[in-house]
Amino acid sequence: MTSSASPMFDWSAPLGLPEFARIADADFAPAFDTALAEHDAEIEAIAANPEPADFVNTIVALELAGDKLSKVSSLFWNRAGTDTNDAIQALERDIAPLMSRHYSKIAMNPALFERVDALYRNRNDIGLTPEQDRLLERIWKSFVKSGAALDQAGQKRLAEVGEKLAGLGAQFGQNVLADERDYLLLLEDEADLAGLSDDLRAAMAAVAEDLGHKGKYAVTLSRSIIEPFLSTSERRDLRETAFKAWIARGAKGGATDNAALISQIIALRTEKAQLLGYASYAAYKLDDTMAKTPEAVEALLGDVWTRAVERAGIDRADLAELIAEEGGNHEVAAWDWRHYAEKLKARRFDFSEAELKPYLPLNRMIEACFDVANRLFGVTMIERKDIKGPHKDARVFEVRGRDGEMIATFIADYFARPSKRSGAWMSGMRSQHKLGMPDGSSGEKPIITNVMNFAKPAAGQEALLSLNDARTLFHEFGHALHGMLSDVTYPSLSGTSVSRDFVELPSQLYEHWLTVPEILEKHARHYKTGEPIPRALLDKVLAAQTFNAGFAAVEFTASALVDMAWHTAGEKADPATFEAETLKKLGMPEAIAMRHASPHFLHVFSGEGYSAGYYSYMWSEVLDADAFAAFEETGDPFHPEMAERLLTHVYSAGGSRDPGELYQAFRGRMPDATAMLEKRGLA
Repeated sequence: MTSSASPMFDWSAPLGLPEFARIADADFAPAFDTALAEHDAEIEAIAANPEPADFVNTIVALELAGDKLSKVSSLFWNRAGTDTNDAIQALERDIAPLMSRHYSKIAMNPALFERVDALYRNRNDIGLTPEQDRLLERIWKSFVKSGAALDQAGQKRLAEVGEKLAGLGAQFGQNVLADERDYLLLLEDEADLAGLSDDLRAAMAAVAEDLGHKGKYAVTLSRSIIEPFLSTSERRDLRETAFKAWIARGAKGGATDNAALISQIIALRTEKAQLLGYASYAAYKLDDTMAKTPEAVEALLGDVWTRAVERAGIDRADLAELIAEEGGNHEVAAWDWRHYAEKLKARRFDFSEAELKPYLPLNRMIEACFDVANRLFGVTMIERKDIKGPHKDARVFEVRGRDGEMIATFIADYFARPSKRSGAWMSGMRSQHKLGMPDGSSGEKPIITNVMNFAKPAAGQEALLSLNDARTLFHEFGHALHGMLSDVTYPSLSGTSVSRDFVELPSQLYEHWLTVPEILEKHARHYKTGEPIPRALLDKVLAAQTFNAGFAAVEFTASALVDMAWHTAGEKADPATFEAETLKKLGMPEAIAMRHASPHFLHVFSGEGYSAGYYSYMWSEVLDADAFAAFEETGDPFHPEMAERLLTHVYSAGGSRDPGELYQAFRGRMPDATAMLEKRGLA
């Protein structure tokens, strides 16, 4: 197959999709060659345009350039994340630095930056709309932060640093995936399964059978397996074995150890920031966020940390008392906390996750997600079983707005598999915009994906979710709505193209509707009988929402503080020592582990997306708790006027305005942290 005939570039299948089944691994390399060459030519044409720079021939032209590269990139990174193999991983190690080099060359094109800079300097005199002014400012800043204003030597070194970082980030992620994929704790005897629920046993049996161990039960390092195992297994020795393997991802020594990579990444990021004139990499990353400075981040995290450690200390004493009551003579260890917390919750609130999960089957929770979107924003989701997605487990949906017109395509890939990286995420295969296209059409509708890692049940069985799983489902669909409801003119401002500490607002806010009583009463139904969740159980679930709040806040905030420490302190020789010393200074409780230790901290080290930015989940939590309080104040969680304001100023606005302005337009004021502290049980 020649590159010119690549199925990567033909997105004329139903709903504007490519024919995924026609795309072979071997197609990617030639498709990248074609797309990169075309983008180079487009950029050169813009830079060499003999006409004086104006908004259309420079900024709009940049927005429309690179269509083929966007297509092949979105398809490649989806496959690399959800269905990888040796060939894809080898190409990933080549493509990551290649793409970094490509975009560095664009940012450092002197003729191109001269045109952008001329427009930026004269922006007050050329009649721009507010959205155009916002776009021009962001593009100009991206050029400057990519080295456009550096001298030739500085540009050359910055490009080298970026290329090296891209390769190191790809390798970091592959090492974590390898450690997750290669670990398997097989159980067989009934004594090994003590305490495990029927649905967890079924999921572990299905995984074992898929891996060629029929009749046995597999503990893997997927959160959908390891967390319920740690919560319910009565075998303390097995909990310890599995937990130590879980936290050792990326730190096992040998070929997949990430320690050396972390040291190199931090050193290069520090150099990058200094080349661009910033005191630290954190200062560089926070420059264009709501937080603005590392000091502002540390003030928020420090306040939460103090409260969280105090609360965790109280909870630890309660767990120790329960251990003693059962006849145990050991301290509360990290592999004990979830187990005894689950028992304590069952005692205090008279229910357990095992009792709740039968009322949270995956398909009904998907329906709940869609129902909330319909009630808030008039969105209708129609599954298209006639259309194949990028993997046999992926499901494709046509998305329609209030007027019945199609507004987006949604692809959901819910189940864990060895070829998929861990975690859950949203991504856009195509962004919404309204620009005129070369074929004469106007704009493009977004194509949005959600990826999860729920345990896949055996054939014919229901996938049952924990409450945290259901929250993850709502969280990622909140991100998806941010992409699908986007209503802006320019693709660079579309959907989730907002500052890192604002992007989690639509997702975290959406989680609140999961536990709105009328939603659970309607959709939380027993997977066998169809009976709705008993009101008494629902009341217990809602009453227990802040249970174990200290543990949850400590494991998250520790990760955020360590992330910020890495990126303010600069290069450190030994990552393990630096992390340990940082946690010791913080007073990290011994019985709680970081949610993401440095060697497997994919958010921070597998690419630069959340580097010096993991705090943003909590920053956005201040926003989301305050935003949902606006609905609570009306007495109606689906208040029509409030929902319309939320749609207009948050879900559809993308990055068309400053995030602070958008939030104030919705709420009428800036947020207050009180609601977040109350939500977490830390007030």
